[in-house]
Amino acid sequence: MIPNKRRVAATCHDGRIRLVEQELGPVKPGWVMLKVKASLVSPGTELGGWGQLAAKRKTPAQPHEPKPFGYSNAGDVLAVGEGVTRFEVGQRIACIGATYAVHGDYALVPHNLCFALPDNVSYAQASYAMLAATALHAVRRMEPQIGEYGAVVGLGIVGLLAGRLMKLSGMEVVGWDSLDLRLELARKWELDAAVNVTKEDPVAATRAMTRGAGLDAALLAFGGDASKAYAQVMRSLKVTPDTHPMGRIVLVGGVSYPFVYESANCDIRLAARTGAGYHDETWEAGADYPPVFMRWTTRTNVELCIRLMSQGKLPVEDLTTHMIALADVEAGIDAILDDPRKILGVVFTMNL
Repeated sequence: MIPNKRRVAATCHDGRIRLVEQELGPVKPGWVMLKVKASLVSPGTELGGWGQLAAKRKTPAQPHEPKPFGYSNAGDVLAVGEGVTRFEVGQRIACIGATYAVHGDYALVPHNLCFALPDNVSYAQASYAMLAATALHAVRRMEPQIGEYGAVVGLGIVGLLAGRLMKLSGMEVVGWDSLDLRLELARKWELDAAVNVTKEDPVAATRAMTRGAGLDAALLAFGGDASKAYAQVMRSLKVTPDTHPMGRIVLVGGVSYPFVYESANCDIRLAARTGAGYHDETWEAGADYPPVFMRWTTRTNVELCIRLMSQGKLPVEDLTTHMIALADVEAGIDAILDDPRKILGVVFTMNL
């Protein structure tokens, strides 16, 4: 039976996450309805970070209607709209997309933002599809080459995924962060060095890792003011004989940085989202871009990430620190917010 209502997680002005009920519309042409089994919280984009969510509880914002959120989930196809031929009822899929792939018991998603799952990829693993593709798109923007030296500054979910993908691309990679939990994962994922920036000089450590050559490229994967980190990256890049730092710097997410004259010979690139197609409504519910002309789209990027999960090359399950039943979302979040430093991947499971 096709439901006409659903329950979704929503953020509230007081920093609480509560369940609200929504009307569930019909399955439009080109769309898919799924019964959700798992979804991943993207703390930076969706919540402004776990620390900010905790701060809201001490200093609530102005009252507003609860805001449903979520953009990466996985589950079973319940119904397909007219024109959808790549999926069938009962098939296991991952889904992405803000306002589409919500934290709820049911979701309606355009078919080009839905992806078939191999049997050996769990719903919880598949819920990482959006952030994995975000990291992959950022690494593509970097244009890594085998043997180059790269750095990832900020080892949250996207940063760790990017570091792993840089390694798979043949780079030697150093990760910078201030939290031991994240640095331990970087080492587990075989980054060549992991630097706690509160305990050692990241510039010196990076120079050592690169055998004095300096970085070819760096990726900044965190939000907020990056002035200090950016200056340290600049001092870690390769340098010309006439003292100009050179290299590629990729900025992911809401990071702000000072563009200074020393950057003039650097290639600064911005990366957002998951590749071509995302937020193109005609593509999302319509036809694919011709692959001969556009090899890497949101669809092909996500499909590759899922394939890497299936092959064991992208072990996203290592990132999950907490699994919370959606029915208990408010109490579940309350239980983990005491120490945001111990939170990384939070997966909601649906048992409604």
